[in-house]
Amino acid sequence: MKPAIRETLLKPATGWNTWNVRSVLSHVLMPERFAINLGIKSYHSGSCLREALIGRKKAGNKGGTSGPSEIEDVKPGPHAYDGSFTSLEIEWDGVRLRVEAAVDGGDWLAVVTPLNTQVKTACLTIEAGVLWGGSGFARRDGNALVVDNGQTSLSVVTSSVLRDEPVTEILGPYLMVPLHSKVCMATNRDKLSDTEAIVAARKTAFLASRRQVDAKRQELYDAMQICLAWDTIYDPFSDRVISPVSRIWSCDNGGWVMFDWDTYFAAWMAGLESRDLAYANAIAITDMVTDRGFIPCMTRANGLKTEDRSQPPVGAMTVKALCDMFKENVLAEALFDTLLGWNRWWAGNRDWDGYLCWGSNPYEPNVGHILETVVCNTKFASMLESGLDNSPMYKEVGYDKERNLMALADVGLMSFYIADCKALAELAGRIGRCEVVEELTRRAEKYTRSLQTLWCDKTGLFLNKRMDNGAFEHRLSPTHFYPLLAGVPSPEQAGRMINEHFFNPDEFWGEWILPSIARNDPMYPEQNYWRGRIWAPQNFLVYLGLRNYDLPEARKALVEKSEALLLKEWREFGHVHENYNGDTGAGCGAEKDNSDPFYHWGGLLALISIMDDEPQ
Repeated sequence: MKPAIRETLLKPATGWNTWNVRSVLSHVLMPERFAINLGIKSYHSGSCLREALIGRKKAGNKGGTSGPSEIEDVKPGPHAYDGSFTSLEIEWDGVRLRVEAAVDGGDWLAVVTPLNTQVKTACLTIEAGVLWGGSGFARRDGNALVVDNGQTSLSVVTSSVLRDEPVTEILGPYLMVPLHSKVCMATNRDKLSDTEAIVAARKTAFLASRRQVDAKRQELYDAMQICLAWDTIYDPFSDRVISPVSRIWSCDNGGWVMFDWDTYFAAWMAGLESRDLAYANAIAITDMVTDRGFIPCMTRANGLKTEDRSQPPVGAMTVKALCDMFKENVLAEALFDTLLGWNRWWAGNRDWDGYLCWGSNPYEPNVGHILETVVCNTKFASMLESGLDNSPMYKEVGYDKERNLMALADVGLMSFYIADCKALAELAGRIGRCEVVEELTRRAEKYTRSLQTLWCDKTGLFLNKRMDNGAFEHRLSPTHFYPLLAGVPSPEQAGRMINEHFFNPDEFWGEWILPSIARNDPMYPEQNYWRGRIWAPQNFLVYLGLRNYDLPEARKALVEKSEALLLKEWREFGHVHENYNGDTGAGCGAEKDNSDPFYHWGGLLALISIMDDEPQ
């Protein structure tokens, strides 16, 4: 990482936005860290909702615990990356609201519209404070809330008649407003009477400024962008803007959690509209590089960093894509040395007789988490490195504790690595690092030759190979199409891969594609995580591979079916899922569906369509 270049690329968190990971009803002014938190007081249950998340589930499923009464149902609406306009609808404990907020000349304004009535009218709660240990205090001053740090002061006022009610679950100063009609709020009293008009104008301006495509693509783009914008937060630990996988994951893991390939893909999606956010995410995950020189599988705000294992190396291809989008190479200049070190690490630590295998190296724990103390240097840890945590592909495979490697030459990993070498070599040429082009080309050629030996002519696929007995493994996943990403198959081989497997209804073809394990696999019916459910990153990576070949029918099918998969849950629930059922296309519904309902890489299903509309 080149610090001087890096600092010029990172923009600080400034202005009003939904920076607070714990609630989408919290609006925060940066860098002051002044917060205005909206909530609901219900008389049906007597409870207050003070923190709201999108897609929270009942206790028992991954997604966290329930609220005080019933789970809030948040349907996300437009959200400008810069916070200039945000909108959502929320239903909780029999109360339905629309919350729209805007920024005008540095002032925050909001309109809350009740969408139903109650026997005893519920109230909107408005509380103020200072987050993340920032200096200052909040107080109530008559009909206003005041937040002050000695240098900056703001007042929150409302046009509605207040209800004084001392029994709430709020610890700090607050206002309470009955939801008989619209409630307008502002941090500038002079703009209070014009709040509705200003918010409406900001909405119009934002919708007009979005990336404009045809109507169908606009709906797809909006789903992707809205999810990423609502999942973007401020990280007070490192004073930066990041897009963790979801707010629910982050709240359950100490403030934020970033995964390797998830965060690079977030950068890729953000690049369609926001250079600042795209670069922020690419830099944030690359900054997590370990002392051993690799990007870790996972990092958390509590200090947990998986220093035993990495995850799929998609960093270089992402950086190359962003450089292409913005027609500049400054990001490559900033990140190249770290990405090159990561590339060298794979060859130095995951090679077994010329093949690449997933693995896990022991290390001294940082926080004492079970992932560090029990899981480390096991087959399960190496499965986690693959990103396919419980894939049936690895069920019968052994693990070599001396080598710290799963005993499997992995088609997916080798394809990733060859593509990584090629992307880095191209970036090296662009930024004048020609001294490493030959090195990278040599490694790409070495593992290309190894991957070619994994072609099974009888099967018509490149197959994983057991390193303990030399036998091919025949449990199939979309990773077996990843050689297309690396450009390794001949046109004839690519044709067989697609005709005999992609379009095979016993394996991957169907109404909803691509399942994470072949439909005829004994574990496919479980539909549990990587056992049969459909994952957007796999569709995306296969799509990138198809772009390297003349396979128009498969490409068209993958585009159209990815569109349908995303829009099904988006139109019904406003959800963008972590994964989807391979039989029904549903994201929600199963008792143990293990699918976060608002996980940003689900938006890759939209990115496929958007990329397919653009010149290659």
